[in-house]
Amino acid sequence: MGAVVGTLTMQTKQRRPSRDKADDDLEMTMVCHRPEGLDQLQAQTNFSKRELQVLYRGFKNECPSGVVNEDTFKQIYSQFFPHGDASQYAHYLFNAFDTAHSGSIMFEDFVTALSILLRGTVTEKLQWTFNLYDINRDGYINKEEMTDIVRAIYDMMGKYTYPVLKTDTPKQHVDAFFQKMDKNRDGVVTLDEFIMSCQEDENIMRSLQLFENVI
Repeated sequence: MGAVVGTLTMQTKQRRPSRDKADDDLEMTMVCHRPEGLDQLQAQTNFSKRELQVLYRGFKNECPSGVVNEDTFKQIYSQFFPHGDASQYAHYLFNAFDTAHSGSIMFEDFVTALSILLRGTVTEKLQWTFNLYDINRDGYINKEEMTDIVRAIYDMMGKYTYPVLKTDTPKQHVDAFFQKMDKNRDGVVTLDEFIMSCQEDENIMRSLQLFENVI
């Protein structure tokens, strides 16, 4: 969970080109020319107008067209994990952002998800994370889905994972997590089981609080 929030936040803070005050004022003016959009996003998220302006500027720096397709998303995301393969995890993350299944992410999609991850309630954060793991979107997490996500995270971290992981390490971790989460032993994890299990885990709860005021 911490990896999800941390890397998303890094995208809004890093790789901004140098610019003079005139450029900055011009872009701020362009943002301010969309007051209805800002007002609506402020009402729908937990960000102030100023925070939304900063996030929008970072989003436009990375995506001048205002729309991100999956290939572009993978390219951006991979820059933060140069020693690993982030492509598969970025694929899953893209699908979690693309709630309309349109094949693209707009600023509204990005900032809505970021608001949940950074400023949402514990339940909202866990619901969003559950949807990330629920790859086929059937309302349940099965062991194969959890294994796919966990393996993608390990691939993304690459050689920075210490100690060096054995091939079967993701499966071992998933087996342990799944046994804890599948309360009724029916082979799938429901949203209620997922939330209950995460709330019982101190490490997960700490990771949820880590980035609450990062912006």
